[in-house]
Amino acid sequence: MLRTPPRAAPSVAVPTLGSDTAPIRQRQGLTLSPTRAAVHRAIRGKGSDMRFRAVIFDMDGTLLDSERLVVDAGMATLARMGLPPRREALLAMVGMVGNHADDTLRAAFGPRFDIALFEQTWREVAADAFDRPIPLRPGARTLLDHLDRLALPRALATNSHTTSARKHLTLAGIGGYFDQAHIHGRDRVARPKPAPDLFLHAARVLGIAATDCLVFEDSDPGTAAALAAGMTVVQVPDQRPAASDAAHVIAASLLDGARAVGLLSDGER
Repeated sequence: MLRTPPRAAPSVAVPTLGSDTAPIRQRQGLTLSPTRAAVHRAIRGKGSDMRFRAVIFDMDGTLLDSERLVVDAGMATLARMGLPPRREALLAMVGMVGNHADDTLRAAFGPRFDIALFEQTWREVAADAFDRPIPLRPGARTLLDHLDRLALPRALATNSHTTSARKHLTLAGIGGYFDQAHIHGRDRVARPKPAPDLFLHAARVLGIAATDCLVFEDSDPGTAAALAAGMTVVQVPDQRPAASDAAHVIAASLLDGARAVGLLSDGER
């Protein structure tokens, strides 16, 4: 049975975090930036009682501990092809698809690098890792259970394909937390992340304004996409640190991020 809450669910209040001129504050692994990364930037013009009406999650590296599996498969592919083990190049591709990823590979391995062969081999190696239960990121199930208790609508927006996303959520044991109609892969839009299209599409299907949505992301391209969509963003970096403080909150874990924006109280676990 799907555990997706009704669309008319109650919203969740967001606390104000300070003034625009306050210095960056760090606590419990959080970075709260008062200019582009303070949560209260999202409530300017709406008053301090602004409420989130939905939560949109990225999948790989955010809910699922799958980015590590993908990068490890990439390293195995490099070894199989007799190429230098440049993990930093694979990490730089986190959250990328298409030309952006191709450019990164050419910069790392030269302009004549056989991208098609590498990607085909990488997919084959990664497929083995994804044919077994996929581990979750810390706090993922706890946060999803909490959203169930709040009856807060949610969606998934991932640069993976929709069919793969559904399969991987099921393998991770959390498929039931999402209505199938609200699982969106890059095949649903013309432009994947870092364009805002995927997040805007997810909000439109939910029937909720983008500005009323809270996003959890791990990657810089995904964070950029959600910000461009006008959403409030909690970034929880996985395989590499955040490249900037652009997100409203940068947190060490999903639960720390949820506490920072008021979804969880300090006493809730």
